[in-house]
Amino acid sequence: MPLIRRRKSPEDASAPAPKPDEEEDKSKKVAAKKAARAGAKSSGKWSCVDSCCWFIGCVCTVWWLLLFLYNAMPSSFPQYVTEAITGPLSDPPGVKLQKEGLKAKHPVVFVPGIVTGGLELWEGNQCAEGLFRKRLWGGTFGEVYKRPLCWVEHMSLDNETGLDRPGIRVRPVTGLVAADYFAPGYFVWAVVIRNLARIGYEEKNMYMAAYDWRLAFQNTEVRDQTLSRIKSNIELMVATNGGKKAVIIPHSMGVLYFLHFMKWVEAPAPMGGGGGSDWCAKHIKAVMNIGGPILGVPKAVSGLFSAEAKDIAVARAIAPGVLDKDLFGLQTLQHVMKMTRTWDSTMSMIPKGGDTIWGGLDWSPEEGYASSKRKHRKNGKNETEMTVKEKTAHYGRIISFGKDVAEAPSSEIKRIDFRGAVKGNNIANTTCRDVWTEYHDMGIGGIKAVAEYKTYTAGEILDLLHFVAPKMMARGTAHFSYGIADDLDDPKYNHYKYWSNPLETKLPNAPDMEIFSMYGVGIPTERAYVYKQTPSAECYIPFQIDTSADDEDEDGCLKDGVFTVDGDETVPALSAGFMSAKGWRGKTRFNPSGIKTYIREYDHAPPANFLEGRGTQSGAHVDIMGNFALIEDIIRVAAGASGEDLGGDQVYSDIFKWSEKINLPLQ
Repeated sequence: MPLIRRRKSPEDASAPAPKPDEEEDKSKKVAAKKAARAGAKSSGKWSCVDSCCWFIGCVCTVWWLLLFLYNAMPSSFPQYVTEAITGPLSDPPGVKLQKEGLKAKHPVVFVPGIVTGGLELWEGNQCAEGLFRKRLWGGTFGEVYKRPLCWVEHMSLDNETGLDRPGIRVRPVTGLVAADYFAPGYFVWAVVIRNLARIGYEEKNMYMAAYDWRLAFQNTEVRDQTLSRIKSNIELMVATNGGKKAVIIPHSMGVLYFLHFMKWVEAPAPMGGGGGSDWCAKHIKAVMNIGGPILGVPKAVSGLFSAEAKDIAVARAIAPGVLDKDLFGLQTLQHVMKMTRTWDSTMSMIPKGGDTIWGGLDWSPEEGYASSKRKHRKNGKNETEMTVKEKTAHYGRIISFGKDVAEAPSSEIKRIDFRGAVKGNNIANTTCRDVWTEYHDMGIGGIKAVAEYKTYTAGEILDLLHFVAPKMMARGTAHFSYGIADDLDDPKYNHYKYWSNPLETKLPNAPDMEIFSMYGVGIPTERAYVYKQTPSAECYIPFQIDTSADDEDEDGCLKDGVFTVDGDETVPALSAGFMSAKGWRGKTRFNPSGIKTYIREYDHAPPANFLEGRGTQSGAHVDIMGNFALIEDIIRVAAGASGEDLGGDQVYSDIFKWSEKINLPLQ
């Protein structure tokens, strides 16, 4: 009997039809499973973002670990490691001289330079809410990052008066803390103060003559009575230290500020302090100038002309346009120029003496200088000398448009005078987000005329700055002068605008006083520049250093558009040393009482390893403040030594040779 099989009905026929929502959920689950499988397959791949995050995490972890270990380790451990690598360390100068029996004797006055003194806010606009008596300059500089435009607004001075802007009061920090550290861990005066304390100094016989370094020197008295306060404090310190005269230690621009003070304190009121012609003789034992831009610095010219120096020019070359563009609403260099051009003090460092001091188109005192040539002289005698092939550079041409112009014979340079060029508005001020500089009033014709003059010597730099920044220079020339006096007895030189120029004023009548010029050498230092004209654009600075200009010789003096000579990286040796080498040496018309002058040069030696920090033998402009040899000289003089006790002159550069090339009448 055949089996009868019943056919099974299809499953989908008997099952109810799925609902649309159920189908959608099912498709989502399938997609999720596929995505999970794809993620599992790609999980082994390493993206660029992953690498960056991993690297940053590792750096932060290592940093915090090292910081923890540094704070946890015994205080003697870093010294132990350093001595294990380099051998036993020498005692700091204060410890060494304390063992020799030296003790505090003469009161000491520190005069800080430009930018190294702290400034704090006493009154500001709404954007500066919560910053009362907080540092705007120095310290952590936190406000630069938090509210940059507000910071620029408060650090700028009035473009007409050179004093406070309405509703803003920024004042210098007072006390030794004003300039002991520029930023956390970056010392300025701290090492000097610490070593003086080793032989018994404290705040009763040490004084920081803090001032607002943005202001013209006479305006520090007009606004803050700073010069009067310095006079009173020196008189008090001398009176309370048994009549012992003070040792004054200015650094950088503080050297020029104290030159101004010495004339101010003798001059009759109301322009001067009314101390009389013998005030300095009664109150000052020695002036120990450190890294003084006594005859100015070419670096000031590039700063005023294009808001840059060598380091900034190199940064522009590495990242073209970044510093010039409207980055997050802040045109960096334009704002820097707008702000710094209101700081009248910067004009005190424009080179003084014109072509007589700095050279002309075809000559300069440093002509023939070779960066690899090193000499050591002591008391004027050669001790060691290495002869190398001398190279020629036209250092007298402080600004040249093009490397070919910088190197060409003057007879081949075709120049078109810029002084009569027609100027006119080129860019509407409303498009520049309030970063107006005086370049906006020059027009294309005026900018072109500057470049077509080709090259500028020190004597022509003043005309150039008057042409490109007339408002700034109108304020500057009311407070500073840059010439050479024909007759120092002319009554016009009694005006304060001449007091910070050593070529237009006399030293005090103080024959027992001593002046030291102390500065670093052995570091390439900016002396002249190769410029180029930049393409026209809105809110731009039309000139910049041409970093493509390099010397063909590896040991040449032209690199990244900057010609360098011997100095401390900021101040050429010629500026720091000439007056003590020649202008003030012996009885001259600039030094009628015959104040003794000494040159103390410190040959730069970089730190042997990272554990030495900024080094104890540095000759760099600020790092020299930690140079053990310089600090030892300071302590010895403060404890009663004279220049002869230190050994007289200590010279490594060709400063005496260069000085002899300068034809300056001394009588």
